[in-house]
Amino acid sequence: MKRKSFAWTLFLSLFILVVVGVTHESGVQAKGETYEQLNIFSEVLHMVQQNYVEKVDTKKLVYGAIKGMLNALDPHSSFMEPDTYKELQVDTRGKFGGIGIQISIRDKQLTIIAPIEDTPGDRVGLKAGDVILKVDDEWTKDLSLMDAVKLMRGKPGTRVTLTIMRKEFKRPKKFKITRAVIKVKSVKYKLLEGGIGYLRLSQFQQDSGKEIGNGMQKLLKEEKIHGLILDLRNNPGGLLDEAVKVCGKFLPKGTLVVYTKGRAQGRHDYKVRGAFDYPRLPMVVLINGGSASASEITAGALQDWGRAIIMGTQSFGKGSVQTVVPLSDGSGLRLTTAKYYTPRDKSIQNVGITPDIVVEENVIVKAAPDEFHHIKEADLKNHLDNPDVKAAPPAKKKESSPSAEEGPEAEKKSPQDYQLQQAVDLLKAWRVFEKIKPAFATK
Repeated sequence: MKRKSFAWTLFLSLFILVVVGVTHESGVQAKGETYEQLNIFSEVLHMVQQNYVEKVDTKKLVYGAIKGMLNALDPHSSFMEPDTYKELQVDTRGKFGGIGIQISIRDKQLTIIAPIEDTPGDRVGLKAGDVILKVDDEWTKDLSLMDAVKLMRGKPGTRVTLTIMRKEFKRPKKFKITRAVIKVKSVKYKLLEGGIGYLRLSQFQQDSGKEIGNGMQKLLKEEKIHGLILDLRNNPGGLLDEAVKVCGKFLPKGTLVVYTKGRAQGRHDYKVRGAFDYPRLPMVVLINGGSASASEITAGALQDWGRAIIMGTQSFGKGSVQTVVPLSDGSGLRLTTAKYYTPRDKSIQNVGITPDIVVEENVIVKAAPDEFHHIKEADLKNHLDNPDVKAAPPAKKKESSPSAEEGPEAEKKSPQDYQLQQAVDLLKAWRVFEKIKPAFATK
C-alpha cells in the first residue's frame, strides 16, 4: 500500500512536472485523454519498481521517461538534467570561473582541444593535444566530460592542479593553475587587405550584438573601411534576441528581422530597435552547412532586405524556435514552440538559406565523397516538415565552382581559406565598379 501511495505521489508529481508546469507556460490545456495515458505510465512505473530484477533509481526512470517522450517530437525538443541545464546557461552567458581550456574525450583519454587565448590555462603553457591524466588527486580515466568540467571549473582565485602527459614529456608533469573569470568572446575581428573589415561570429550568446558593435567601431577607427565580411560559417546559432541585435548593426531601426508563428502563440515580429549609426558599407556574409538557426535568421534578413551578398554554401535549414523552460528541480525543458520566417515570408525549415553566390569550401585536399558533407536539418530524425516545399531537396552532388581546382596544382594556387578570399575579391571588385564612370554619361 505504501508503494502504491508512493507511485501515486510520483504520478501526481510527474503530472505537475510534465503537464501543469508546461501548460502553465504555454497556455495549453490538458485533455482528458492525457490522464488516461498517464495512468498507463503510472502502471508501468509501479510494475518496474516492484518487479524489476534489481533495485531501481526512480529519478533516473522518470528522467528517462521524459527524455523518451520528448524524443518522440522533433530533434530539437529535449529534457536537460540539472547539470546539462546549468551548462547551457553558462554557454549562453559566455562567462564562468575556470582555467580556460576546451576539452574532449579522444581515444578514451581526456584531451585538451585548445587553450583559450590569454586565460590561466594558456598562460601556464597547456597545449592542444595534451592528455589530462589527473585533476587534483582524481584520475580522469573513468570521468565523464561533464564531471571533468565540474572539477576544473570553480571560484576565481582558487587553485587546481592538472597532471599532463605530452608527446615531448618523458613522464607526466603537474601544472598548478589559478582559476579566473573566463569570458568566452563570440566575436573576433581584424582588418584585411584593401581596407576590408572582417567580423567572425562563432555563436549568438549574451552580448554578441554588443561585441559586433564594438568590433565595428574599432575597425572603423583603424582605417577607412571599404567593405565588411560577416563570417557565420559553422555558427550553430544561439539566442534569437542577439540575432536581432546583430542585424541592428546593419539595418535601420524598425526593420523586420524575422517573425515566428506557433500553434499557441500566433505571429510575433522581431524588429530592429535602437539607432542605426554605422556607415552602409558593401557587405558579404559567409555561410555554410554549419550555419544554423540564429545564423540563418541573420543571413536571411540581410539577404531579404538586400543589405548583403550571401556567399558560401547552403545553410543547415533549422527553421524552428525552442523555448527553454526552467523546471522545479533545476532541470530544464527545451521545447519547439514555433517556426520562424524571414521578412519575405520564407520558411527555411529543411531548406536553409541559399547563397547569392555559391562558393564551395577549400578543395586543396582530396577527400572521400562524404567527408565534407554537413548534416542538415532534413537529415535529422523526426524533423518538422516545411509546408512551402513538397519534400526536402535531395543532397546535390558536390560541384566545384568554376575557379576551383583539385589536385596538386590547386594546392599551389589556393589560399588557405578559399571562401574568405572569394569574399575579399568580390568586395575589391565592388569598389572598382563603384569608381567606374561610363564615358557616355558625361557627354
